[in-house]
Amino acid sequence: MEAIDDVALRIRKGEYIAIVGGNGSGKTTLAKNLNGLLRPTSGHVEIAGRSAAGMTVAELAKFVGYAFQNPDHQLFSSTVEEEVRFGPKNLGYPDIEVTKKVEHALEVMDLQGVRGWPPLTLSLSYRRRVSIASVIAMDPQVIILDEPTTGLDAKDTDLLMQNIDALNREGHTLILITHDMRLVAEHAKRVLVMAAGRILLDSDPKGSFSDLDLIRQSNLEPPPVTQLAHRLSRFDIPSDIFSPEELASAIAQKVRGGL
Repeated sequence: MEAIDDVALRIRKGEYIAIVGGNGSGKTTLAKNLNGLLRPTSGHVEIAGRSAAGMTVAELAKFVGYAFQNPDHQLFSSTVEEEVRFGPKNLGYPDIEVTKKVEHALEVMDLQGVRGWPPLTLSLSYRRRVSIASVIAMDPQVIILDEPTTGLDAKDTDLLMQNIDALNREGHTLILITHDMRLVAEHAKRVLVMAAGRILLDSDPKGSFSDLDLIRQSNLEPPPVTQLAHRLSRFDIPSDIFSPEELASAIAQKVRGGL
């Protein structure tokens, strides 16, 4: 059985994409084909106009960075700074360039205050920041984040996503692998819905929330506000609403117009 099948996809520079789907949908397998951790048995992958088949994982790392779901699978250095420094140094950047990239990554992920700490002694939230900073320091064009908020509370999730959003504003292409539809609604600009190794939908967030049956087919749970909007659609409330503010505005308009 093939993990992903019949997938045709073009990702443009600077996009902010969420790949969503339940366990076993193929989203992580798809993402790992983009940085060489997995290689397709048929078809081909092109990165920045070059065939990925002719590039090593190290070469691909300059174009595509990958932060794993479990940060502990990445962390091994004795201090945060050493951890973040390892990637760009290993890629052969000059020392002065490495220092600039490390300082930038520490700043973006708010890690200056723990730069001398052992990474594995930090909280899960900080360990995730360190794993992402180690990817940022290699300065890839594309950054893939695999379930970056799993296990975090609401406050830490919001703080981390603010940092991640800033990366996109800097010009990085972001690929967010998640099953959290709230994150999709609040952050992504494009959504790929996957199930059984196939892309069922490639749309903007509104389009991805308009079909509850398709979302459930992917073993995803729509946000409560979207479910409520669908129930109110008989009153001409739009069914593709995905934020409480948007729903409140739509209801207010209907009340003023005589619901």
